[in-house]
Amino acid sequence: MIYQKFAKFYDELFDETMYDKWLSYVKDNVTKDESIMDMACGTGRLLSFLSDEGYQVSGMDLSDDMLTLADERLRDKENKVELIQGDMTDLSDLPNFNVITCFDDSLCYLPDLETLQTTFENVLNHLSDNGTFLFDVITPYQTDVVYPGYMYNYHDDENAFQWQSYIGEFDHSVEHDLVFFTYNEDIDAYDQFSETHFERTYELQTYLDLLKKVGFSSIEVSANFGHDEISEDTTRWFFKCKKG
Repeated sequence: MIYQKFAKFYDELFDETMYDKWLSYVKDNVTKDESIMDMACGTGRLLSFLSDEGYQVSGMDLSDDMLTLADERLRDKENKVELIQGDMTDLSDLPNFNVITCFDDSLCYLPDLETLQTTFENVLNHLSDNGTFLFDVITPYQTDVVYPGYMYNYHDDENAFQWQSYIGEFDHSVEHDLVFFTYNEDIDAYDQFSETHFERTYELQTYLDLLKKVGFSSIEVSANFGHDEISEDTTRWFFKCKKG
């Protein structure tokens, strides 16, 4: 139960305006007659927005707790949304899609380049001909300049949250220490849940070389949800990759 509380609290804390921007990015690049699978869909906010817009969407996540919240959010939608518990490094049981998306730098949680390549290969193999892969990753500027020493604290009457970030073990990596406190009236005290998130990114050319290596034929990179060109202080890259 504490994991579900963590997932719910994490969902409530996340900046909802980011989902509005991801929604706009998808709408700029995907038509409504194309099927979409959102990898690492979390609690289903983007799926909910896309469903409301009339898109054919499915969602996949590794976390049962995230999917439980996603199911609560999506079960009454007019457009049925299929939710799948699965690992992005093995999509063998899934059908093909016109579009696969993966946002919120979820790919940066993969441990190494070999796993990232495996994921790219899985995505390519589960895209229809001329299909599109849309994703974002944080940049080395974000891991090396913005995140080190970052701190964020939040509290209300029932919950508290502490977030601290540190330079990670590898080049362009970062560790996030997250601690959640949720008031438990049964014991008149706070339940505590903590975990450490590890993120890792690479130079832009590394992503481009890997995408080309696995077989993507056309790759566009932008900043600011597709609205700007990239620069030295870009904190998040957005990729639009085509198959075939």
